[in-house]
Amino acid sequence: MPHVLLIEDDPGIRTNLVRALGERGYAVSTASAGIPGLQQCIDERPDMVVLDLGLPDVDGLEVLRMLRAVSQTPVVVITARDGEGPLVQALDAGADDYVSKPFSSTQLDARIRAVLRRVATGTREAPITVGGLVVDRRRREATLDGRVVELTPKLFDLLSLLASRAGEVVTKREMATEVWNQPYGGTDKTVDVHLSWLRRRLGESAGEPRYLLTARGVGVRLVDPTSSD
Repeated sequence: MPHVLLIEDDPGIRTNLVRALGERGYAVSTASAGIPGLQQCIDERPDMVVLDLGLPDVDGLEVLRMLRAVSQTPVVVITARDGEGPLVQALDAGADDYVSKPFSSTQLDARIRAVLRRVATGTREAPITVGGLVVDRRRREATLDGRVVELTPKLFDLLSLLASRAGEVVTKREMATEVWNQPYGGTDKTVDVHLSWLRRRLGESAGEPRYLLTARGVGVRLVDPTSSD
């Protein structure tokens, strides 16, 4: 049973996540502030830390830096902070993944399981290469033929999802759930618009695709355009 340490100051969120993660088979301990959470991590040696960035005593980024100075315990950051900056800072400081508030317990569970799988296989978030496209989730940076691709946070999340499943068809429902944390239907136009924007960033169009191939009526597949498959 994986042991998760949840460092979160909001008592309502703590209670809900302890119950939800417990139902999914985790042993969960909690801390309501950064310094006590750091001490618990050292004492308890959990398999995973879920760390809120907005803590009452010490900023979560600083807690993460202090934790990384003494431990390589995997960390999933949760945050309500807007913009790409805080997420980039968290990943650069050593976070393994993140979820943005509001999020579902199902989404957090998926992130935790993915990180634990990567750690178990010794592949902690290596950049993904598909043809001339390189997606670095830890740095939240994508390059195409050596040049940085300018992406909004949501466009990067969308590209990251597609890259993580390169060669597979990712349905629009899965995109809506993973990127926008919403069921497909209310976000169908949003998904379509973001896919169109992403194509432009990659220098292609729906009529002349290179990396993003449409599976009509189903979703999109990210492929290596130099491959013969």
